[in-house]
Amino acid sequence: MERSGEATGAPVVLVTGATDGLGRATALLLAARGYRVFAAGRSAEKRAQLEALAREKKLPLETLYLDVCDPESANAAVAQVLGKAGAIDVLINNAGVVYVATVEEMSMAHWRSQFETNLFGVIRVTQAVLPGMRERRKGRIVMMSSVAGLLTPPTYGPYSATKHAIEAVSNALRHELYPFGIATVLIEPGYIVTGIQQASAELSKPYLENRDSGPYARLHGKSRNARNAARASSGTTPEDCARIILRAVEAKNPKARYTVTRLATLVKWARRLLPDSLLDAMIRRSTGITRDMERPL
Repeated sequence: MERSGEATGAPVVLVTGATDGLGRATALLLAARGYRVFAAGRSAEKRAQLEALAREKKLPLETLYLDVCDPESANAAVAQVLGKAGAIDVLINNAGVVYVATVEEMSMAHWRSQFETNLFGVIRVTQAVLPGMRERRKGRIVMMSSVAGLLTPPTYGPYSATKHAIEAVSNALRHELYPFGIATVLIEPGYIVTGIQQASAELSKPYLENRDSGPYARLHGKSRNARNAARASSGTTPEDCARIILRAVEAKNPKARYTVTRLATLVKWARRLLPDSLLDAMIRRSTGITRDMERPL
């Protein structure tokens, strides 16, 4: 992306969910690259830690409070960035949460919470940023999707549903914003170990604590084993993902989507080339799902 920031000569980047995991790694990498980065998040403690690191490394990075679920917070955060920097050149929609539960078990309140953060929060911040980008006829929107936006494993229906929705919204935005010179890019990571797994375990306690009883007990056990295996075999770091995001930000003509991890690339091609029956069989085999799993333990 052309370096054309108003105050510093560097492009201005707003990263949501930037105090941990992929967002934090991306904010630090872009700042090290010379971008003026506004790293947004809810945790005051994590924001302070990130700012201290930025000062230590003399990076052009500052943090701000942003709760993507709160319309007033989203508007205030965008207004704060515009007030300080004059423009937002790149928006990286990274904030997200993960509930692990079956479709039947998960409460409607938690379904709404899953969508409020992962979809409505993304739309909310994007809507706040777009008027300025359209007026300047330039900008880039980076959407954090997932391999779960391509294929849905058991107990990930709620999370996967939001990522499928992000794929659809991004596809629409690519066309709608094309006349204004604004590119929309999807990032599709596979399993990467970050703090989101621990946060997910906390959010999913009502369902995971009861995984030894009920009609889905064996399914929860198999899914847990599959997650542990994915965690053990994951060789991709948040910094690896950040480098892919940097490539998407700096590409003159970015691709519509960038996969991250070998798993994501395999799933992308499997989704395109294989019939649903074969994909279903592969998922059931990899997660140990069988016909007799409904029997009591």
